[in-house]
Amino acid sequence: MYQRLMEHLTIAVLLLDAQLRVHWMNPAAEALLALSLSRVKGLSLTALLGQEHIGEVLKKARDAYHPFTQREARLTLATGEVLTVDYTVSPLSEDELLLEIEPRDRLLRISREEALHSRQETIKVLARGLAHEVKNPLGGIRGAAQLLERDLDDPSLREFTRIIIEEVDRLRDLVDSMLGPNRMSRHEALSIHKVLERVRSLLIVEQPRVHIERDYDPSLPDLAGDEAQMIQAVLNVARNAVEAMTEAGTDQPRLILRTRARRQFTLGAERHRLVCEVGMIDNGPGIPSSLRDTLFYPMVSGRAEGSGLGLSIAQSILHQHHGLIECESAPGHTEFRLLIPLENRHD
Repeated sequence: MYQRLMEHLTIAVLLLDAQLRVHWMNPAAEALLALSLSRVKGLSLTALLGQEHIGEVLKKARDAYHPFTQREARLTLATGEVLTVDYTVSPLSEDELLLEIEPRDRLLRISREEALHSRQETIKVLARGLAHEVKNPLGGIRGAAQLLERDLDDPSLREFTRIIIEEVDRLRDLVDSMLGPNRMSRHEALSIHKVLERVRSLLIVEQPRVHIERDYDPSLPDLAGDEAQMIQAVLNVARNAVEAMTEAGTDQPRLILRTRARRQFTLGAERHRLVCEVGMIDNGPGIPSSLRDTLFYPMVSGRAEGSGLGLSIAQSILHQHHGLIECESAPGHTEFRLLIPLENRHD
């Protein structure tokens, strides 16, 4: 009965002998370490993980016969993936150690996603209020300029009223852009690879110097989405990357368009059976650390010619599709990930 309970725990549990060799582990541990029990039984855990630090903690717990806990430790798997975990080692006897490992990456990411979504909602409310306050006087200015234009006989003076009207229209369009898409998305069956190919063809025409690579998962099913809006979201992110590389004069600029399926993936507070991940990876200068926390805010841009609206609009579109955009950046490697649930939803 106890083994059945351990097998149904979501926390990874391993039983080690006095030589720190794996004697047993539950399915959660197999999934976390990407190793099966039949493959690793009898092997040294420290040799499998290639880390001395965890071995020192295990030996200390064994020799002192006292439990030890490590918070937010870095664990390198056999696949090369690096995880942030909390782990506790408890001696059961002189010959047995119980190791519990709880991954923190997902919890940290969920916390970041919830904070990002909350900020986006706050910004949306502020933007709507700003739009209302700005568009009312703009309408009055435009109307007054049109009345004045009708009463002017001198064509040279009408040119000035025309400039007023054009600039008012430009400001109105800018305010509308801050609010994101002005219509609700139509969720229809959509191939994400069709969207990416459309974006790729546009970028090749705009920036032929940038090498654009494909790395697609052909097994991905269609998602439920609005094709025009998804093209806009992907294009905004990809164009931002391409323009950043061009402005920085990146040597041999490269953009990789990648698709993957993520299973049992949590977005915000909701767990999804299957999620489509669209990755856009470039070798440009990276995003300044001062901009990373405000990257998706409207009017925030790291480029001199940027409007600061492209990423904000893209994030708004992803929210309409119950997804979100993540970003990791360092000099020479920036990756944006668009995460979209593959369940059929029509709300």
